Amino acid sequence: MNCTLAYETRIGARAMNQDRLGHWRSGRSLLMVGADGLGGHLRGELAAQVSVDYFGTAFQRDARPALVDPEQFLNRAMTGAHAAILREAFKLGLPDVPRTVIVACVVQDGYAYWAHIGDCRLYLVRQGRIQMRTRDHTIVQQLLDEGRIREEAISTHPERNRILQCLGGYQVPRPERIEKTRLAKNDFVILCSDGLWGPLTHRQLLHSLSTRPLQEALDELAVLAEQRSGPQCDNVTVLAMNWGEDEVAPTDGPPTVPTYELPTDVQDFTATDPDFLRMSDEDIEKAIAEIKAALRKTPPAR
Repeated sequence: MNCTLAYETRIGARAMNQDRLGHWRSGRSLLMVGADGLGGHLRGELAAQVSVDYFGTAFQRDARPALVDPEQFLNRAMTGAHAAILREAFKLGLPDVPRTVIVACVVQDGYAYWAHIGDCRLYLVRQGRIQMRTRDHTIVQQLLDEGRIREEAISTHPERNRILQCLGGYQVPRPERIEKTRLAKNDFVILCSDGLWGPLTHRQLLHSLSTRPLQEALDELAVLAEQRSGPQCDNVTVLAMNWGEDEVAPTDGPPTVPTYELPTDVQDFTATDPDFLRMSDEDIEKAIAEIKAALRKTPPAR
């Protein structure tokens, strides 16, 4: 697999970095994940860490050397990561469940597949243009879709922090249909938290990617995001891949839309085990319901 990876993460003006990211490779597959723990709830960094760890553990088990079905992998990993956060909160006796937003991308056999919950974004950049970006699960994204605000108003809108979906909490996440696309040579796939995309314009993102080597571009964008955010700067995290292979021939199917790393270091709160990873979708849903019920009955830890 011929590609270049780079990442950057910064604490910004916050007391701690609640963003997490990771990337893993097998012989034929690559997984990239970025998570942004919700600061308005207890232990957002824990939720982000657990979810990234869950994805990585599942990938290392299943990608031997390729995933049988990347779309099914992403759907099951998203549900499993949600349940893993609930299990960790129950195990630690927390009075509330930590929450995080997340974006994940699998690259395999010349295709990219992605899924997200919340407002962590994936951008596909091709030939100097943003080919697509994920649709945020937020109030302001709904306003944008309805034509009531413009794209550039998202980062300053008073409702910008209202998230409609997350991992953790008491609602099971509802990912949208897994999207995929054939990759073309020199494509960029960018995963980032709102601390990066919020303060930046599309023009600034594209300029750095087109004029700098990948790592230098990400460093420049992170610094610019910090500068433009000022004293209210959120954590800033970005993980990117530059694809170096020619576009593969299309496969039959429906139309598509156009080594373990944890760079931010905290205590390892891995919430996975082999039996849980082998559970069916029905078993996971049942486990989530049982954990929710137990959390509601358990008094807060003192």
